[in-house]
Amino acid sequence: MSDETPAGAPAKPSAVEVAKTASNYLRGDIAKELADGLPGFGKPSVQLLKNHGTYQQDDRETRKSVDGKKSERQISFMIRTCVPGGKLTAEQLLSAIDMGDELGNGTIRLTTRQAIQHHGVVKGELKDFMQRVHANQMTTLAACGDVERNIMCCPAPIKGDTVREQMQAKLDELAKHLAPRTRAYYEIWLTDPDTGEQSRVAGGPDVIEPIYGPTYLPRKFKTAFALPEDNCVDVYANDLGFIVVHEQGKILGYNVLAGGGMGVTPSAAKTFPALAKRLGFVPPEDVLAIAEAIVKVQRDFGNRADRKTARLKYTIHTMGLENFRAKVEEYFGKPLAPCHPADVHGFDDHIGWFEQGDGKFFYGFNVENGRVHDTGEFQLKTAVRRILREIKPGVRITSHQSLLFTDLTATDRVRIADILHAHGVKTSEEISTLRRWSMACVALPTCSLAVAESERVLPGLIDSLEPEVAKLGLTHDAFTLRMTGCPNACARPYNSDIGIVGRTAGKYTIFLGGRLLGDRLNTHYKDVVPFEDLCPELTAVLACYKAERKSGETLGDFCHRKGVDGVRTWADEWLAGARGR
Repeated sequence: MSDETPAGAPAKPSAVEVAKTASNYLRGDIAKELADGLPGFGKPSVQLLKNHGTYQQDDRETRKSVDGKKSERQISFMIRTCVPGGKLTAEQLLSAIDMGDELGNGTIRLTTRQAIQHHGVVKGELKDFMQRVHANQMTTLAACGDVERNIMCCPAPIKGDTVREQMQAKLDELAKHLAPRTRAYYEIWLTDPDTGEQSRVAGGPDVIEPIYGPTYLPRKFKTAFALPEDNCVDVYANDLGFIVVHEQGKILGYNVLAGGGMGVTPSAAKTFPALAKRLGFVPPEDVLAIAEAIVKVQRDFGNRADRKTARLKYTIHTMGLENFRAKVEEYFGKPLAPCHPADVHGFDDHIGWFEQGDGKFFYGFNVENGRVHDTGEFQLKTAVRRILREIKPGVRITSHQSLLFTDLTATDRVRIADILHAHGVKTSEEISTLRRWSMACVALPTCSLAVAESERVLPGLIDSLEPEVAKLGLTHDAFTLRMTGCPNACARPYNSDIGIVGRTAGKYTIFLGGRLLGDRLNTHYKDVVPFEDLCPELTAVLACYKAERKSGETLGDFCHRKGVDGVRTWADEWLAGARGR
């Protein structure tokens, strides 16, 4: 309930809820505004468009650079394509790269949820873009918005690993089950302008969303599947999580998690990051039903008055876990069994060369911050194009914004290295462990929420940290370093070993003490740290770790054990000494 609502009065729905209610299942005025000749859409349509997979944005630097005139917004669109489980073909990725060149800003971006983003698409080319995505046998529907978004799971293509294969197949089932049924997407984007025929028909003329209803969910909803031995998707950071419980190559069922979410609104003390809570255990045949029950409870009990507290984590916080579980059981139609003791205990980013189990190999190729582009002598986009065209591998996107090239032969190892080197690109084996485990959000200049840089400055920060890490003898230590341009936390900084979160222009908050496994939140360490001070501040933390860690202790576990106050005291003394030398 908002602060302005009198006690006992019904909470007033947010403007977004009003727009969804009046939209006729996400139609609104989108089709009419597509043809109005203006560069952007009205506020209700901007919100509805998210459910179709696109955000209206503007380049804030271009906006500021208009000479001698009042600042004008240069409107363009970010479009996100769903890739359930990160699985696609060489042809699909090639088409996505081509679309970035022909309709976007010349790049594509691999996301932290195994999807693909394009930036810089103008309004007049939106429909062409959506139709090309559809022709590529993909969709942008529900890639954003108040619906189930791109569902994640481990992308490793290990043949004969029946547990992993069955988990990946269950993801495909759930993605189809939770997809919106509205025909609005097909009517607006996939109608032939000459014949009026739609490329695909979904539902009947008066389709009613059987799961979402006419107002969909109060906020975005994210789901992931994980193996106990391989939590490469950060399952605890999701609204809904499924941890596979398996023995001797057979899946017994899934531990169900609920209520994870990273985003925070700095001005609202009522907001917080949260890890999902263990809710219960279900057999494989009940995965779709329990997911639907949890989605429906969130649909009916989530906060529709205040979007700052509309995620599932706040619904659980308000109801209490036991009351939430009881309500889920009511919707599910039977009691939930207690969770199996199985929990996450391993994390593999799948970077490097691996046997695939069928005589072939897959190669995990690190893509720094997910950005596939050409710049100067660094011709990553061209190199990836050549690999896709000449070798024609299978393709998977990881939750660390990187690529797996699959179905390779032994001779492809040299071919891929040669192609990368010919275009000024390092192989995964040639990058540092520090860079390999780093991740950043898009941030400036296009994200409207960003208050500081992220993607564009993290590579430089890594450049500065690498020699310091080498001097400390920590070159091979694996720890997650994640950076975001604001506290909304798209790169999951709040459960990493080191989180760097934009605080204001050029200044950041540092968090310490999460860990690679992703099952522990980190703790506020220092606030309003200028970018130029990040390297020495983090070097001091790493020096403390090197000096006082126990055998086998990770950076996150060390900071958690010692406590941020203890680390801060030691590190500040070390910094003072270093500056005096």
